[in-house]
Amino acid sequence: MFAFDRSMPRALAFVVSVASLVACADGAGEPGSSGYATPASLGERTYALKVPAGYDGSRALPLVVAIAGYGSRGSDLERYFGLDAVADERGFFVVYPDGMVDPSGRPFFSATDACCDFFDTGVDDVAFVGALVDRIEHDYSIDAARVYAVGHSNGGFLSHRLACEPASRFAAIVSLEGATWKDPSRCRPTSPVAVLEVHGTQDTVIDPAGGDVVDGYEDRVYPSLAQTMGTWATLEGCSATTHPGLDPGDIDGETSQPTTVRAWNGCRADVSLWMIPGGTHVPRLTAAWPEAILDFLLAHPKAGEAVCARTRSDEVWR
Repeated sequence: MFAFDRSMPRALAFVVSVASLVACADGAGEPGSSGYATPASLGERTYALKVPAGYDGSRALPLVVAIAGYGSRGSDLERYFGLDAVADERGFFVVYPDGMVDPSGRPFFSATDACCDFFDTGVDDVAFVGALVDRIEHDYSIDAARVYAVGHSNGGFLSHRLACEPASRFAAIVSLEGATWKDPSRCRPTSPVAVLEVHGTQDTVIDPAGGDVVDGYEDRVYPSLAQTMGTWATLEGCSATTHPGLDPGDIDGETSQPTTVRAWNGCRADVSLWMIPGGTHVPRLTAAWPEAILDFLLAHPKAGEAVCARTRSDEVWR
């Protein structure tokens, strides 16, 4: 995958690709401007929070944690995924955490052993995201049954990781060009989590066939798409059979072929795969993308979780 030197890593192709896509996105604005998420901090970490228009605290609303890829900031994903306008229309919060910056100067999240703490800093991003959700649940009226994670690439890996954690508070995740642990025994959710993986057939960065995130480093191996989906199908008690799921529409503006949808049968929580024919590691997402993934997320509240706002002590993080 990547030629990589821990002392001086080379620029990764998808970092440039994401930056160029968001820079020329139609109608893109600056984070913090009207309609966009507002920057904030939590301890030494930074993030941006989108509060939906018209929020008055009278009812609990869903929360989406949106996680960027390696080398990208939350503001890049904000414009790439286009969730903010949908948040205003449909009434949900979106938080965009920023990764720590590694010695090569690129933001990253420590998700699995494959991706993407390449310098072995040991940062605990599961704890960071948990504390961030705590902060938002303390400050706003959040529906505890509808806390979700979405991410691209490195952010997709972390979304899978968040779903894998014991007692995961996430009801559902969407990963774009990501993967779960190579060792399925490291994924140990203790309650059902709905999982949607979206992947391009021509992704040469996170290959559907699996491989090394970093060339020549056997400790940076990620599973194939079949293995990722098989892990989740097993964890959610699915049968070996699948059925065609609902068509998400034209989510990639560079292909004229429809997205192929597979959903596993008999699962405790939905396990689905959307394959983009000819899709690359950075699909040119259309306006159908945020609507489609939100439809998936909102259809899957946390089973057995009260629909209410949580109040937590955040004295450590303030």
